[in-house]
Amino acid sequence: SQINIIDSDMEKCINLGKCKNGTPVDIFEPVAKADRIICMGNIEYHYFAGYSGGSKALMPGVSSHAAIQANHSNMVKEEACAGNLDTNPVRQDIDETGEHIKIDFIVNVVLNSKKEIVMAVAGHYLKAHREGCKYLDKMYRIEVEKQADIAIVSPGGYPKDINIYQSQKGLDNAKHAVREGGIIILVVSAKEKFGEKIFEEWMLNKTPEEMIVEIKENFKLGGHKAAAIAMILQKTKIYMVSDLDDELVR
Repeated sequence: SQINIIDSDMEKCINLGKCKNGTPVDIFEPVAKADRIICMGNIEYHYFAGYSGGSKALMPGVSSHAAIQANHSNMVKEEACAGNLDTNPVRQDIDETGEHIKIDFIVNVVLNSKKEIVMAVAGHYLKAHREGCKYLDKMYRIEVEKQADIAIVSPGGYPKDINIYQSQKGLDNAKHAVREGGIIILVVSAKEKFGEKIFEEWMLNKTPEEMIVEIKENFKLGGHKAAAIAMILQKTKIYMVSDLDDELVR
C-alpha cells in the first residue's frame, strides 16, 4: 500500500451545498471523493472560531477561497469569539460542513503549556469535539467577575511575541477582561516588527474603520489580524511596551 501526501488546492474544489448562513460548502475534490475521511488536529481556543479542531480540518482546511471568504467574514460579529460555540456564526459553518460530507472519524488532542498531550478524543466529529472542548475549559477557562479599567497582558514571551502579528493573540483574550473605554497594555518584544507583509500594509495605511469594512467585503490573510486589532480599538485603548522604536508604535 502507498500513502500519498497532497496539498489542498482552492481552485480544485467541488460544491456540496450551502450552510444556513449562506456559506458555500466547497471541498477539495480528492477529499470530497475519498472513501473515508478522518479529521485530525488539536483543540485550543480560537479567537473567532471559538475553538480549533473538529470539522475545522475541512472548513476552512480544504475549502475554496469563496468558502473561506464567506466564513471568515463573520469574524467581525460579536458572537465570533474564543470559547463560544453555539451562537458563533463562524463555528456554525464549520460544524454544518459535516452535514454535507460524511466525516467518518476525528482524532483531536488537548495540549498543556509544555505542548504535551494531556487528553485525546476520537469518534463523531461533533460529540468527540465537544468533549475535548469541555476538557480544555476545565484546564484554561476562567470567568471574569468584573471587567477591569486596565489590563496588562503578554502573549507568553518568545516566540509568541516575536512580532506584532503573533502578539495579537494576547490582545484578543484581554479584550473580554477590560471595560469599554478601558486600557490594554501589551508587553511584547516584537523585535521582528510587524511580521507579515499584508498585516504591515493595513496597519500603516488604513484606519480601524477601513480595516473592518474591508475584511467584511474581502477577507485577506494578514489583513484579518489587523482587523481584529481594529475591532478591539473600537472598545478600548491599546498601549504597547516593546523593543520597537517609539515613533513606529505611535
